[in-house]
Amino acid sequence: MKTSASGGESPLLADDPLAHPAASWILLTRLPGFGIRVRQSVLQAVDNLCDVLSLSSATLKAIGLDGETLTGILAWQHQDSGHPLMVEVAGIVDACNSANITILTWPDRDYPEALRHIHNPPLALYCVGDTALLRRDQIGIVGSRHATPAGLDHARRFAMTLSERGLLVTSGLALGIDGAAHAGAMDAGAPTVAVIGSGPDRLYPRQHLPLGRRIAERGVIVSEYPPGTPARAGHFPKRNRIISGLSRGILVVEAGLKSGSLISARLALEQGREVFAIPGSVHSPVARGCHHLIKQGARLVETVDDVLEELGTWWSLQPAVTEKPEAAGGPDLSALAEREIAVFRALGYDPLSTDALASATGLPADQLMQSLLLLELQGLVASAPGGYLRLA
Repeated sequence: MKTSASGGESPLLADDPLAHPAASWILLTRLPGFGIRVRQSVLQAVDNLCDVLSLSSATLKAIGLDGETLTGILAWQHQDSGHPLMVEVAGIVDACNSANITILTWPDRDYPEALRHIHNPPLALYCVGDTALLRRDQIGIVGSRHATPAGLDHARRFAMTLSERGLLVTSGLALGIDGAAHAGAMDAGAPTVAVIGSGPDRLYPRQHLPLGRRIAERGVIVSEYPPGTPARAGHFPKRNRIISGLSRGILVVEAGLKSGSLISARLALEQGREVFAIPGSVHSPVARGCHHLIKQGARLVETVDDVLEELGTWWSLQPAVTEKPEAAGGPDLSALAEREIAVFRALGYDPLSTDALASATGLPADQLMQSLLLLELQGLVASAPGGYLRLA
């Protein structure tokens, strides 16, 4: 079942995708010339943005719509199934039905309330997983794709503890800090939210395919891009406004001065969210962005309690998760020797070099490589550019 635009359950309308409750909202997202400024202008004439689709041609022209925008709306009114725009909308609905992707639009009960109040909110979200999670209080954790081992450890530990304290960790599934944050939440046996810059069926980067599948099973993957949309550079800054919009606050773990994480922080401030930053070495290029944020007024964070104190008491501070990570679906390590367990636990979902692994485990190179081979044969780790990463 898919969630209907009115918030109830509706059968899959495979025979007539244009009759799907979300089809009209999908049309608005694909309508040429219907960006945020035009939408704001239209909302001065109608109460509900979707009402524009029932206005007469004369009224549409009177409120300033013309060209391809007007042609697309008229094609919808005439249910011209051969019009390219209508074909596109029908294809999106069919693809979502086939891939078990839930479409959330503004009338849906699971559409996140916090997103309704940001600048340029997405009119439709394409989700895989438990969309009810989006109503929970969230904390965004973001940072550098080229994080240091210490940064990855910070992200993972903060995410784990914040999850244990009842917050839902939200991030962007990118390499580095994002992946560590998602993994840390799942270490706590908790779900996590991944907001991506591609269609929900086109997880990016490829190194995070196993991580993305785990998130879909235990949390939710969210995108404003329909199935089949590849990752593009321009999608990620737009994706960041959703991460910050969903969250009560944004924690930046490591970031360079040109990092996209600073975009997330700026958007968070514009949206009235709290911004937190973990300081680092004055010699580290991935600490400079955090230091810049702190100079601009972000809360300097050393412990999870610093985050909780600033956010206040708008959520229950009681632990939300009590089971062990293994009990919550983690891999069974009982058949492994202590050495292999140590190597596995030192790995994250981003590649770690053998030098870094040797330093973390204290193992000589020959023993480390033997353990990595055994873990590969068990399907628990894989080699990747830059080193090794865990798959489970």
